[in-house]
Amino acid sequence: MPWKQGYTISDEVGLPDDEVHWPDGQRCCMRIVVDLGLADAPEGLTPKNLRSPEAVFTMGEGLDVVLALLAKHALRATFAVPAMMAATYPQRVRALHDAGHEIAVNGLKHEDMTQLSREEKGRRISWATDMVSEVTGKRPTGWFGMPRVNDAFAVGTASSPLIDMLIDAGYRYFGNGLADDIPHYWVSDFARRRVLLTLPSYYHFNDQYFMLYPRRGSGLENPDVLMRNLRWEFDAQYARGRHFEMTLHPQHVAWSDRMPGLERFLAHVASRPGVWNATSDECARHWLADYPADKTLHLEPAVWRDHEGSLS
Repeated sequence: MPWKQGYTISDEVGLPDDEVHWPDGQRCCMRIVVDLGLADAPEGLTPKNLRSPEAVFTMGEGLDVVLALLAKHALRATFAVPAMMAATYPQRVRALHDAGHEIAVNGLKHEDMTQLSREEKGRRISWATDMVSEVTGKRPTGWFGMPRVNDAFAVGTASSPLIDMLIDAGYRYFGNGLADDIPHYWVSDFARRRVLLTLPSYYHFNDQYFMLYPRRGSGLENPDVLMRNLRWEFDAQYARGRHFEMTLHPQHVAWSDRMPGLERFLAHVASRPGVWNATSDECARHWLADYPADKTLHLEPAVWRDHEGSLS
């Protein structure tokens, strides 16, 4: 697709079903992302967030419940962890890593990085990377910009300047992109062909928007709708041989009235042969090896022209 800087993030040319392949002939890739972010504003985590009952539940009983369900079905997840959460709960986060789950970075403090200067972005990327590395003993390969409950938009926050800096910092993938339902490449600089693999995520499959909307205590919770969305999306993507991702938050899903629905859904997934339960890093490694950008990304010069007074 013809490129327009600041408008397009990829070539927006998807792959047909028969060209999507997973390791060892598996039919469908399934990723589970567990977001341990607790921030409720673009500024990110505050001392109040870290002292809240929600934080205690998230990193205590809530996380235990989610981990028990994953273990029951022999499933692994990618935990998107703000670096400040990793530093606050180092033993818990290290235990996740030791159990075979992936630890990815969800910002320094689950903040909106796009609002920061380039210099501040660089500092926070470096700090966050070092903090998570120190806790797990392994350098993280994935970065997430997950949405917060009070964000104006439900998609999370990222920008091409941030993506470009993640490339320089050595990250393998960005974890929540919207441009396709399979892994795709975010082009941060068209002229230099600077790209970062981006993994798909969508808020229709994120528990935050069904169990906490519009605010706590509103009574407008829809866990049944979430489970319906998960079931329908998984069945469709499985039938097509593509990719399925779901995002969970212990503070939203790990309650006695909500876990049975998730249990039924995961049992349904387990009943299907050929489901590749990959961590985000494993999915990224496969895609980079089998669908490298230099062979699958098709960029053409822009056909658009900006004119005085235009809105483009």
